[in-house]
Amino acid sequence: MLPEEVDEATELEIYGYNMLDTGFDFGKIGDPNWQDVMRPTKLPAFKNEFGKGPRTYMSVRQSRFGTKAKFPTEVGEVKAQFEFELFGVGVDEGQTTFRLRHAYGDWKTIRAGQTWSPFMDIDVFPNSLEYWGPNGMVFFRNVQLAWMPVQGDSRVTVALERPGASPDTGKYTGRIELENIVSRFPAPDISAEGRLGGKWGYVEVAGIARWITWDDLDPALPRLDGSAFGWGVNVSSNIKLGPTTAKLQAVYGSAIENYMNDAGADVGPKSTGNPDAPVDGVGLPVLGLVAFLDIQWPVKQLTSTAGWSFVWIDNSDDQLPDAFHIGHYALANLLVHPTDRLMLGAEFQFGRRENFSDDFEVNDYKLQFSVRYSWAKTFGGK
Repeated sequence: MLPEEVDEATELEIYGYNMLDTGFDFGKIGDPNWQDVMRPTKLPAFKNEFGKGPRTYMSVRQSRFGTKAKFPTEVGEVKAQFEFELFGVGVDEGQTTFRLRHAYGDWKTIRAGQTWSPFMDIDVFPNSLEYWGPNGMVFFRNVQLAWMPVQGDSRVTVALERPGASPDTGKYTGRIELENIVSRFPAPDISAEGRLGGKWGYVEVAGIARWITWDDLDPALPRLDGSAFGWGVNVSSNIKLGPTTAKLQAVYGSAIENYMNDAGADVGPKSTGNPDAPVDGVGLPVLGLVAFLDIQWPVKQLTSTAGWSFVWIDNSDDQLPDAFHIGHYALANLLVHPTDRLMLGAEFQFGRRENFSDDFEVNDYKLQFSVRYSWAKTFGGK
């Protein structure tokens, strides 16, 4: 419910959309908790891991609701955004439930809260029906404190971000020695971006540095304490080619899988040969590529997107043979926009998973149909 009185100088926008996704998986089905998206890491790691045969899915999990506010103060204008969707992840994976997207505010050159990491470039995301997006894209909404000294078509941002990482214990999974290992993050992740924009589009370079540690709480030998330094460089661009926009990205780094859209663990196990500390964790190098075209057809109500994405992990020696190694992602669609508030379309999707060292690989094919009803209303702002 809106307040009874809205300050005329305050601009409040309420927006969102309802979206139905329905589709058909042609047989190489993945994790059922992720059946309505294309994630190569969630495809089977061995034959019939998640069953066999075709599968139909229907979902409204992309549906979204948000608010934006903008208001003047004695010390300058303040902006804020709060937005959520219904796509459950983590302990809620597979569920239609609340998931926070954005909760942040801007004041002059300061941003605080949860929103897109400066290490990522949301403008690379294609106009797809598939929700999760290109697997090789840097994609992470994170809690952060950011400084934005340059804003606009060209911009500079530096941020301190909430740290986090995931390990793969590989062939040591289930070993009692690992039960006393706890992760620790001594410092925030540090990220930065610089963008040069113009009428032709833009080019952006972003980087990140992070420190990951883990402590062995058992004082007895062997000692399994350790640390890893994570780093990454992300180069991205949108290039306007008449009615078509090319969306490109290349990222490389180590122990940055937490920031990738669909990759494996940040840290993997490696034997040392030292009996007092026989196992160490190492940051896993990762390469991600994205190449998409967003197309506006001569009939203004018709648009399309087509492209490909790729992830490669340099696995550590002691990861299991069925650990995720390479993923491919591709799609093509045709979308119809009868009005600004209504979109419907069809999309063909492809995903491929290749394991580390057991020679297992699997392809997946999906056909998805979606309908989206959007709305927005602005109050105040006079």
